[in-house]
Amino acid sequence: MVPRSGGFLTRMRTPETLPAWITEADLAFYTSEFARTGFRGGLNWYRNIDRNWELLGAFTGARVAVPALFIAGDRDLVVSFRGISELIANLQTFVPDLRRTVMLKGCGHWTQQERAAEVNAAMLEFLQHL
Repeated sequence: MVPRSGGFLTRMRTPETLPAWITEADLAFYTSEFARTGFRGGLNWYRNIDRNWELLGAFTGARVAVPALFIAGDRDLVVSFRGISELIANLQTFVPDLRRTVMLKGCGHWTQQERAAEVNAAMLEFLQHL
């Protein structure tokens, strides 16, 4: 999943300007909060990924049994992982009450921040039909 040399983000380029969905003030806030509290929680998921698989092994084959909505951005790195496109296409196999799949074009990993209005609209529509 992650190259042994370099790391997860080594293939990413640094943009010359911030995208429209995040301001300098937002970035300053995140920077100050991570400087104050660290980013251990976010990193520990990845540091512990093998153990997470082991702990979740008991749920192999389990299905999500509640109504569900799947929203992702087509530029999210996770969507480009090997096998994910087939998984998304067959998501209803594991989520029998999947009501809708929304793939936001040109959107990355932070869907709710990058496309707040579209995510909110999709969620409200989903909730109205429950």
